[in-house]
Amino acid sequence: MSPRKASAGSLAFDSASAAAKAVSRGDVTSLELTKAILERVEAYNPRLNAIVTLLGKEAIAAAKRADEEAKGGDELGPLHGVPVTVKDCFEMKDVRTTAGSKALADYVPTRDSAPVERLRAAGAIIIGHTNIPEMAFDWQTYNDLFGTTNNPWDVALTSGGSTGGGAAALAAGLTFLEVGSDVGGSIRVPSHFCGLYGHKPSLGAVSARGHIPPLPGAPVGEPAFSVAGPMARSADDLILAMKILGGPDGEAAKAYTWEMPEPRKKKLDYYRVGYVIDDPLCRVSSDVKAPLAKMIEALKEEGVEVVEGWPEGVDSKRLFEDYRYIRYASAAASFSGAQIYERLKAENVSDGSDEYAAAHAYASSVKEFQDALWRRAQAQEAWRDYFGAFDAFLIPPAFVPAFPHDHRMPLKGRVLQTPEGPRRYQELRFWISFATLCGLPATVAPAGRTHGGLPVGVQIVGPYLEDATTIDMAGHIGRLVGGFKASPGYA
Repeated sequence: MSPRKASAGSLAFDSASAAAKAVSRGDVTSLELTKAILERVEAYNPRLNAIVTLLGKEAIAAAKRADEEAKGGDELGPLHGVPVTVKDCFEMKDVRTTAGSKALADYVPTRDSAPVERLRAAGAIIIGHTNIPEMAFDWQTYNDLFGTTNNPWDVALTSGGSTGGGAAALAAGLTFLEVGSDVGGSIRVPSHFCGLYGHKPSLGAVSARGHIPPLPGAPVGEPAFSVAGPMARSADDLILAMKILGGPDGEAAKAYTWEMPEPRKKKLDYYRVGYVIDDPLCRVSSDVKAPLAKMIEALKEEGVEVVEGWPEGVDSKRLFEDYRYIRYASAAASFSGAQIYERLKAENVSDGSDEYAAAHAYASSVKEFQDALWRRAQAQEAWRDYFGAFDAFLIPPAFVPAFPHDHRMPLKGRVLQTPEGPRRYQELRFWISFATLCGLPATVAPAGRTHGGLPVGVQIVGPYLEDATTIDMAGHIGRLVGGFKASPGYA
């Protein structure tokens, strides 16, 4: 192996920013870097099933073009020559895009989605689509088209969902950056399970045009909540990605531009943060709570003012119920009357479960929906008041770490085992709901390990459109507790 090829391979776990700098300096060519990553994909992807549509030949050709452009002396994009991946729910021109569904097994878009357009404009080399659960609907990644994605930390465990393929690829050094999407924790939960940095942007900050669902041809999908966002191995890469991905798309771009505000504080000990790492409505397992408690103590030792408790005016029970209701009611807009009737019969329950919440939402009135939107507006106002005094709010991304694969249907039949006893699978919805409901930015950062050595993340919620503040805090926390670590067997 040549020294340059060895050097390219040694960059596999570096940040995307570092890889881009290495290419721009001429330390490594894009072709060398891309070949090194594709060799890792060949070696490790069979055990992970992270990348399901590999664009090897296309990536090699794009890398050669990138090297020619670099020789020409033109100004290079911020990701020039760097291999990246995209979740298999973002349309890519002339590339099969399936959303993990057999119904779309042969769907080949004629245009790029907005995130793909912006990655290409930044000079990135897109090497493939990563696996997702069918139609991005689960906290595990599996489907009948491509199969199950495994967690690099333990292949018997899930990598999370729905951006689980991207999380596994990042954690195993098969890509430098992943673009995912998040409506129910689909960036945040996999980042937590795989020890990564992941960012759910402020609602509207990043265009998700070309995302499936909805089915191809529909204008928007779940406009109340859905966002596109980055996953990475460093907080700096999240900042870089947001600068590339952020801003209006289409007609909106004619009227205004978006510039992400700088972080609120220059130093960690200038921050004032609140936190809650447990709640009676969704108790956090000791496997997750213990490392989060240590992280809180570490912040205090660094001089950060840390205050426990939910913000005034933020009712966790009411907000969680409104999140479920608005999401289900929005989904019901695509159902016919007959479909709603059949779903109501199928969900013949009255116990306050997710099934009951769905049945209620499907049959609710316009007034009920407007009432829920009004309560959401009140909650958004409460968060605005809170962030007038605090810079960020820390909560768990989920009440458990990564768990064994369990694909039983319906979801209500799944049970998660914790040191304190069995728990309902659908409780995974709780901790991700608050930032999603109110459209707030939320960043997950590595925050420690369980007793068994599995990654644990922390979710950092911040003021609307101040995405750089939550990402900056994520970087500080990562540096404080160790940040990203490659899983054994892949470094």
